Amino acid sequence: MIKVCNLKKDFGENQVLKGIDYEIHQGEKIVVIGPSGSGKSTFLRCLNLLEIPTAGEIWFDGKLITDKKTDINEVRKHMGMVFQHFNLFNNKTIIDNITLAPVHLKLMSKEEANENALNLLKRVGLSDKADAYPSQLSGGQKQRAAIVRSLAMNPKVMLFDEPTSALDPEMVGEVLQVMKDLAKEGMTMVVVTHEMGFAREAASKVIFIDDGKIQEENTPGELFGNPQNPRLRDFLTKVL
Repeated sequence: MIKVCNLKKDFGENQVLKGIDYEIHQGEKIVVIGPSGSGKSTFLRCLNLLEIPTAGEIWFDGKLITDKKTDINEVRKHMGMVFQHFNLFNNKTIIDNITLAPVHLKLMSKEEANENALNLLKRVGLSDKADAYPSQLSGGQKQRAAIVRSLAMNPKVMLFDEPTSALDPEMVGEVLQVMKDLAKEGMTMVVVTHEMGFAREAASKVIFIDDGKIQEENTPGELFGNPQNPRLRDFLTKVL
């Protein structure tokens, strides 16, 4: 579904990604771990061109999206993105946040979008918050609403950029539960996270990125149970 070839990203003199090759297949749950500043979030943000790669190719669903002629907004309709800080519109109700894109892009009528949004809110335990504003929600509720907003577009893949790192510890579980449910339903997911428990439980593959490169990739059982790379072993002793 996503193919990354020799992906490089520089910010000025700083080379953040140094040539990443990777393929993500339909239904896979790829969890990306690594120390802060290793390039994990930059890798994720390149996948939907929120960061424009310095070099390399990214293919999504058979299309070369790094080609200048590609309409990236068309591509992004099929790639949900969940951010660290929710990025909800504070002046709109939760249901308006969710229905805005599908209606604006004429993918659904207002009525269809509303019905879809209410069904999705019910799934994540937020039926009673449809008419609330983001300021009236806890961090965990905001993040669940942000996940629903992405799901409302019926994406082919969901990208999560450290979705729990801005939350109070007791709210992390409720967001991870929604993500685990999505994983069980077969959603293709790429998740950058510090939550090793989630990586162990929900990932089909875990990638360890350090110094701008994929240093190791394996199933959760192997990567956590039998790490090969010395840098990964060192990292795991600090976080587990």
